[in-house]
Amino acid sequence: MTNETIDIEEQEQEDLLYEHFRMEVDKGQVPIRIDKYLVEHQPHSSRNRIQQAADAGFIHVNEKPVKSNYKVRPGDIITLMLDRPHYDTTIEPEDIPLEVVYEDADLMVINKPAGMVVHPGCGNFNGTLVNAIAWHLKDLASYDPNDPEVGLVHRIDKDTSGLLVVAKTPDAKTSLGKQFFNKTTHRSYNALVWGNFVEDEGRIEGNIGRDPKDRLRMEVFPPDSEIGKPAVTHYKVMERYGYVTLVECILETGRTHQIRAHMKHIGHPLFADERYGGTELLRGERTASYKAYIQNCFKLCPRQVLHAKTLGFVHPTTGKQMDFTSEWPADMAALIDKWRKYIKAKE
Repeated sequence: MTNETIDIEEQEQEDLLYEHFRMEVDKGQVPIRIDKYLVEHQPHSSRNRIQQAADAGFIHVNEKPVKSNYKVRPGDIITLMLDRPHYDTTIEPEDIPLEVVYEDADLMVINKPAGMVVHPGCGNFNGTLVNAIAWHLKDLASYDPNDPEVGLVHRIDKDTSGLLVVAKTPDAKTSLGKQFFNKTTHRSYNALVWGNFVEDEGRIEGNIGRDPKDRLRMEVFPPDSEIGKPAVTHYKVMERYGYVTLVECILETGRTHQIRAHMKHIGHPLFADERYGGTELLRGERTASYKAYIQNCFKLCPRQVLHAKTLGFVHPTTGKQMDFTSEWPADMAALIDKWRKYIKAKE
């Protein structure tokens, strides 16, 4: 096989698209932009996301890619063609260890380890927290892991550790969901961030939306910009280590990457948070020994140092206030201890 043949085969593999969605335009449909048409027929997709898919060549009409301003016509066949296969997202039980903090007939509270994906998605179709929950509750006939009316009420990032609540019944999920929506739950996070704060506490307000330059990262926009979703984070200094600070964060809202994006926005990225610049040497000395120390810190806790420390809510059946606290995971505890010793040695 020649190198030219290999290159052609690789290019053909790169150009291969997979059908994820198909629909036919109704016979009585008046001409309308395809992005507007799809928003009306796919309520879980935003117009911005549809426009981006069209710009990337993923939206086809009658087997040809179209732009978002294409006007649909009766009988058009619209397909979403992506560069990855369409996976079956049915959640199957998997025997994965779970740290269950509390459990009763209505709900369970779990302490998630860092590194575990919460829900199946692109690149992570098994080994997730919901697969583990499905196994744990496999003998509960009333619990269907594929029923959206039960299950996880909220999420945290893959490399964030800490507390999550799972609803076993539809009534429990409705009640807990309303509490999260109405912001009556109590949640606090502990985070190690770069830099030393002038103040002991503060408030960060700024809309959070996708970074137009990096779709895997969130960006903070002005509250009145109409870009992204409103978000508010309160923080309080717990301990200072000179070049980094341990803070407690309390959320008014629960946006994707909220703490990570907000802290980056005010110049204090989470320590070891690669996506938000936290793996750069942002504060401190330029000596070889300090650089080696920071690299050892990154090896000790190779992920954003963020832990969902506390969780509080009203029990959906008893009406009793339920409050839970979790210990730092071993990697975070070891890192904090290392910084405590470092700052003490400099005194």
